[in-house]
Amino acid sequence: MAVNLPKTMRGQFLQAYKKPYDLLSVPIPKPLQPNDLLIRVDAASYCHTDFVLAEGQMPGFPREFPHAGSHEFAGTIVSYSESPSSKASAFRVGDRVGVPGRAFHACETCFECRGSKDPVSRDDEGYSVYCANAENNGLSRDGGFQEYAVVDARQLAPIPEALTAVEVAPLMCAGITIYAALKRCQLESGDRVGIMGCGGGLGHLGLQYAVKMGLKVLGVDAADAPLELAKSLNTGATVVDARSEKAADVVQSLGAEDGKKDLGEMGLDAVIILPESQQAFDYAMTLLKTHGKCVVVSFPEKGFHISARDVVFRDISIIGSLVGSNKMLREMLNFSAEHHIRAVTRSFPLSELNELVEEYHKGGGGKLVIDMSIDR
Repeated sequence: MAVNLPKTMRGQFLQAYKKPYDLLSVPIPKPLQPNDLLIRVDAASYCHTDFVLAEGQMPGFPREFPHAGSHEFAGTIVSYSESPSSKASAFRVGDRVGVPGRAFHACETCFECRGSKDPVSRDDEGYSVYCANAENNGLSRDGGFQEYAVVDARQLAPIPEALTAVEVAPLMCAGITIYAALKRCQLESGDRVGIMGCGGGLGHLGLQYAVKMGLKVLGVDAADAPLELAKSLNTGATVVDARSEKAADVVQSLGAEDGKKDLGEMGLDAVIILPESQQAFDYAMTLLKTHGKCVVVSFPEKGFHISARDVVFRDISIIGSLVGSNKMLREMLNFSAEHHIRAVTRSFPLSELNELVEEYHKGGGGKLVIDMSIDR
């Protein structure tokens, strides 16, 4: 099936650090490599990393200006390269797909591509989301804040029929990131997990995933709007305001609920760190049981201070988590469709991306999404 395409498209582009996006008309990119597919972007979500990049806090990114951000988007396939690979040919024109940032044009030959041993990020041999030589949509190369984009067939996930593009876009980074972080906790049904920043873009999805995984969930936040959003989900998770409830008191409460008297076995089996705050990190470490796991997702510019006493005397494991594999991406989408897990979103037209960014800085929680259908 052929799709007639215009010669140019609109896109929102950064032309310098610390500047607003500019709405420009540019040529539509072409799929040139065997794994390339051209998609019409239907929705593109805004992530905290988009802000970090725009502020110049990610050295080396973007590779050049002007630059279209968004590494979490969804769209519809409109064309292939002249010699499509078997991976590309597995998709059809008209298929709806979700597109994460990682990994565009993985090299197929590095250590990761030849077969990582990590169960969360491992894909079929020849492709890895951790490929050090790959490009990243929305970071090193243009992403979803444009009407069309070239993507790598190996990074895509088919969209389940139950999900819309606006629902899928936030799952391509926020969704897979928190889903993978929960998997890295290596918990069993009935175990306790804490989510720091539970009312944010990742956090409110994490509450939903964790509950549906059969875990006992504690959400923690320290701002009115995110706390209100987290509570409004009615997941059954316990939501705590860190401003008014001390971590030590929460541990005692959980211990009483579990019938535990030994301080070492009171609290959480694992906690996921989403905020960039040292206070949030310290609060989370206090919540953990002895032998607990601390999964770090955020990456503040100055890092976190880690107590050696927690690591040595309490045997706390500190683990980093970025994203999951393409296999896990597909698993996450199907899990989301099956359990009706959705991000709380607000939609904006492409022409109002700068207004979206202004709303992001108000800290209302949830996810902000460009819906291309609004002014297409």
